[in-house]
Amino acid sequence: MQQGFVKVAAVTPDIRVADPAFNRESVLKKVNEAVAAGANVIVCPELCLTGYTCNDLFLQELLLREAEEALGWLVEQTKGLNALIFVGLPVSHNGKLYNAAAAFSGGALLGLVPKTSLPNYGEFYEQRYFSKGMKQPVPVTVAGRDCYMGTRMVFACKECPALRVSAEICEDLWAPCPPSNEHALAGATLLVNLSASDEVTGKDVYRRELVKNQSARLVCGYVYCSVGEGESTQDVVFSGHNLIAENGALLAESKRFENEITYSEIDVNRMESERRRLSTFETGWKREMNYFRMEFSLKVQETTLTRFVDASPFVPRESRDREKRCEEIFAIQALGLKTRLAHTGCKNAVVGISGGLDSTLALLVTVRAFDALFLPRKGITAVTMPGFGTTDRTYDNAVSLVKGLGASLLEIPIRDAVNQHFADIGHDAAMHDVTYENAQARERTQILMDIANKNGGMVIGTGDMSELALGWATYNGDHMSMYGVNCSVPKTLVRHLVRYYADVCGDEALSGVLLDVLDTPVSPELLPPEDGKISQKTEDLVGPYELHDFYLYQVLRYGFSPAKVYRLARLAFDGRYEDAVILKWLKIFYRRFFSQQFKRSCVPDGPKVGSVALSPRGDLRMPSDASAALWLREVEAL
Repeated sequence: MQQGFVKVAAVTPDIRVADPAFNRESVLKKVNEAVAAGANVIVCPELCLTGYTCNDLFLQELLLREAEEALGWLVEQTKGLNALIFVGLPVSHNGKLYNAAAAFSGGALLGLVPKTSLPNYGEFYEQRYFSKGMKQPVPVTVAGRDCYMGTRMVFACKECPALRVSAEICEDLWAPCPPSNEHALAGATLLVNLSASDEVTGKDVYRRELVKNQSARLVCGYVYCSVGEGESTQDVVFSGHNLIAENGALLAESKRFENEITYSEIDVNRMESERRRLSTFETGWKREMNYFRMEFSLKVQETTLTRFVDASPFVPRESRDREKRCEEIFAIQALGLKTRLAHTGCKNAVVGISGGLDSTLALLVTVRAFDALFLPRKGITAVTMPGFGTTDRTYDNAVSLVKGLGASLLEIPIRDAVNQHFADIGHDAAMHDVTYENAQARERTQILMDIANKNGGMVIGTGDMSELALGWATYNGDHMSMYGVNCSVPKTLVRHLVRYYADVCGDEALSGVLLDVLDTPVSPELLPPEDGKISQKTEDLVGPYELHDFYLYQVLRYGFSPAKVYRLARLAFDGRYEDAVILKWLKIFYRRFFSQQFKRSCVPDGPKVGSVALSPRGDLRMPSDASAALWLREVEAL
């Protein structure tokens, strides 16, 4: 449970209908197996101590008594296990019968949560046997143990404050206003569902989407556990379809028609972080609605992570989503620029073209915006400005790209102008320091701005979000433009978008140029080449962009601490980077991210394309002189 990762298990045991003695043994066997695998929250199916398909046998006193005794036996047998366990059974109270979920841990029965939505259609006639559960908890005695029964209960872990669990049962989730809505608003970060969902063609798809969507709406983890083989097949079949979701993402799913245990890890700290960001997620209903808080204790252990950690969180994971996502991002970028051009009345645009990834994407977006405005592409002035570090490869690619897209090409070498500038300020041109590099970047920006003035146009910024995060830009050089179309596109996504365009453009020559741009090392080309090849490689200086993009996402999207970011990075990049390398660049990330905020505080306008962005006007309101000491101390301790 360290860093908020809680291992959960959805357990579908083998059962016999109306045989609690057999069923309790089967449940205990599976629970022990789950605990041995590290699970701290274990969910068993609806009515699993009797079987869901008992029908009128639920009215037999002997079955009810045996089920209650089976629960008491399980509570006693599991008192030494480090887990919170949920088991379904029928519970008799004040002359009524309730379909309930029992929660127990450490030898204590913590509470009973009754089902409130009782189906009475098809093969399911629960209202024939069961009463609708009460919301407000009432005192009950079950298996010789006193506890409370009601839906408004939150089971809270003392050792992991972010772990707060509530339960609902099967049909409750299908109802218009599921109890889980109230549970989440009362603070529950993990919801469990004890279910007995029959299987008919296509129902698994709806069930899966329902669980995913509920976890997204309520910003929570959701464990759905259903009955399987062993139930009566008199009229229907149950497949044991177990699902584990977190904030809209499906983490794990069982094979249907096989009784098995499904595992994953829920990041309850992440749920806390997400809710803090959502001002419309109004928690605190526990007091207003008189929710009962039942505490339990778990030994804190490091959870071995089996869940997938995406090494490229900004890039579409599924190939089937690629076209849709890429087209959407292009559309957002192009619409932002189109609107700005139309608002200002500009019919000309100026783009600095280097033959690198960022300027390539900026030109592609500008072309799309001009096409949308029905403006001739010749109104785009693409300027290549060869300097001391320009190589033939990048120059040729820049020229070919502009010609292939039908824009206007303008070449302005900057060597003489920069040398004159060095002479004016008394700088030795043989000294390849930051002055040597930045003078070139600022000269290029001045040229672009002046051409825009001359043509009545607008300078389109090429810098991407990764560079802004690291401050890898020359202040008032490539840092500045009149509209930055790439400002919220990280480097890993820039690469993905250019690759996509190369694949779909339908122009073999243009595609070849784009592929060569992709194959070119990322470089500002401000230092002289060696043997005609790029000598200054950005990722050798600031680190791999795929690592920095990963860090950026975890830090800004979820607010994770350095230790947690490091842990996730080790898992995501296992086999690709050694731990020492991951840690080295993590330190660099925090140092640069904090020290370079002053550059981000005055960036040009530009469109937001994803959930993470750095605009000082709405997405990252960070003081330029904030201290990084707190974060760096934790990094140094790793």
